[in-house]
Amino acid sequence: MPTRDAVPDMSLAAETRRAVDRRPFLRTALRAGVVNYTAAARFLAVDGETDAIATALRRYADELPAYETESRAVRVRMERGIGPLETTADGADVDGEPDAPLVSVGGVTVGPCGGDRTAIVATGDVDAAALADVLARLSADGLAATAAGVADGTMVVTVDRLEGADALRAVEDTLDRADSETV
Repeated sequence: MPTRDAVPDMSLAAETRRAVDRRPFLRTALRAGVVNYTAAARFLAVDGETDAIATALRRYADELPAYETESRAVRVRMERGIGPLETTADGADVDGEPDAPLVSVGGVTVGPCGGDRTAIVATGDVDAAALADVLARLSADGLAATAAGVADGTMVVTVDRLEGADALRAVEDTLDRADSETV
């Protein structure tokens, strides 16, 4: 990381802002007004006095838009029996029956096949920011997503079969309390 000595025109305030912007969780906490500025100043790898960095954090927090939430217009459903779909080299289904894929990434396609995963499918006002919020919430709840994607108003997250109901509640709750800056 460049120091202010290496980049003479970078002020302590600018360096502090850059450090915060590289840590989205801290930026969100500043927007929500739930930061201990002195502790955050110690946490950041910014060269300067802790009190000066804390002051820069306070000023940056004052400039950020307030953290507000609003509900997204979405429909959320759960689909069981999800797993990797077997396809031939040309992408055709192995058993000749077309399976509707839910997520396809890097040549791996996931969909209904009697597998041991559950898909949470949300349609409506969903985007990459909503997916990021959902994945963060699942992680915080100790639920591991095995596949995830979003496109054209549809978001899919798959989890282990036994985690389906908990994941459904977490997704519904997360989308009901979406950060209004990302909506």
